[in-house]
Amino acid sequence: MQLGIIGLPNAGKSTLFNALTNLNVAVANYPFTTIDPNIGIINVPDSRLDKLATLISHEKLTPANIEFRDIAGLVKDASKGEGLGNKFLAHIREVDAIIEVVRCFSDNNVPHITDEIDPENDIKIILIELLLADLETIEKKLITVEKMCKAKSKEAEEERELLLKLKSSLENGIPVKNLNFSAEEEFKVKAYNLLTFKPLLYVANTDENQINNLNDSKILKILDVGKRENIEIVLISAKIETEIAGFPKEEQKDMYKSYGIDESGLDKLIKSSVKLLGLITFYTVKEPELKAWTIKNGTKAPQAAGKIHSDMERGFIRAEVIKYDDLIKLGSISAVRDAGLLNVEGKEYQIKDSDIVYFRFAT
Repeated sequence: MQLGIIGLPNAGKSTLFNALTNLNVAVANYPFTTIDPNIGIINVPDSRLDKLATLISHEKLTPANIEFRDIAGLVKDASKGEGLGNKFLAHIREVDAIIEVVRCFSDNNVPHITDEIDPENDIKIILIELLLADLETIEKKLITVEKMCKAKSKEAEEERELLLKLKSSLENGIPVKNLNFSAEEEFKVKAYNLLTFKPLLYVANTDENQINNLNDSKILKILDVGKRENIEIVLISAKIETEIAGFPKEEQKDMYKSYGIDESGLDKLIKSSVKLLGLITFYTVKEPELKAWTIKNGTKAPQAAGKIHSDMERGFIRAEVIKYDDLIKLGSISAVRDAGLLNVEGKEYQIKDSDIVYFRFAT
C-alpha cells in the first residue's frame, strides 16, 4: 500500500518524509526541490506484536510496513501545466491514499508561495487542482462513451449517466469520495483512478509553540476544515520530529516529554495512515519468524494467504486461527489448543484484526 505525501511548496513535505524514513532527501526553502518522488518503506508501530514476541518463541521479528512517497509540491494552475503540472498529478494517481501536508508554522526564512500562512486557503488551492484534473479525466471519458451510446449500447448509456453524475459533482466543487454509489458504480469509479476519490488526511505542520495549542488561530482553522469535510487532522511538528529522530531510541521518549508530547507524531501518522487505507493486521508464526501482515479489512482467508505467497492462495485448504486475546490470556499457543480455542476456518472466512493464523495449503 502506497501513501503519497503532497502539499504546496515549502509546506514541509520532505522534512516530514525525512523524519519518517531517515533517508535525508534534499530540503530547501524554494519550490520543486523534489521532482521525482522519494520512496520510503516504514514499519508500522504495533504494541500487539511486541506482546506476542514475549509469548512466542522466535529468532526474527518482522513488523508490517507501508510505503510513503514524497511527491513534488503543487502550485495553483498545476492542472493547466504550471509548476510540474501533469507530472505531479500523475505521481498522485499511482498512490492508494493521500497525506496532505498543510503549513501552519511561520518562518521568515521559509517563504510561503502566497506570502500568507492560511491553512484553509492552501487546502482550497490543492482541492481545486485535483477537481480540475478529475474533471478533465471524466470529460475525456465522456467523449468515448457518448460515441458508444450512438450504437444504442445499454451498458454505455448507464456509464454515461454515471460520468455525468461525476462531472456535475466536480463542476460544483464536490470531491468524488463525497458521493454515494451502488456497488456496481463504485467498481466503475475505482477504475477511473480519480484523485478526489482517494482517501485523504491532513497533516497540520506546526512549530513547537503550536503543537499543544489548540487555540492557535491557524490550528483552529484547519481543525474546522477537517470537521466540515469529515477528514482526520494529525498535528505534527516536522521540525521537532526531525530533530528527535536523530537521537537514540532510548532518549527519544524523554525528548518528546520535554515538548509536552505523549506520543510521537510519526507514530500517530503511521497509525492514522493504516486506518485511512482500511487495513487490518494479522500475524503468522513460522519458525524462526514471527511476522505481522497488513491486508484490507474484509479480506478472505485464501487472499490473505496469497499475501504471503501466491502458491498458498492457489492451494488453500484451511486456516487455523487463534484469537489474540485468547493467546494473551492463556499465555501460549499450546494452552490455546488445549482449551479448544483454535478455530479451523474455510475459504469464506474473513480474517479479523489481530488474528494469529496458520495456513494449510496443497503444493
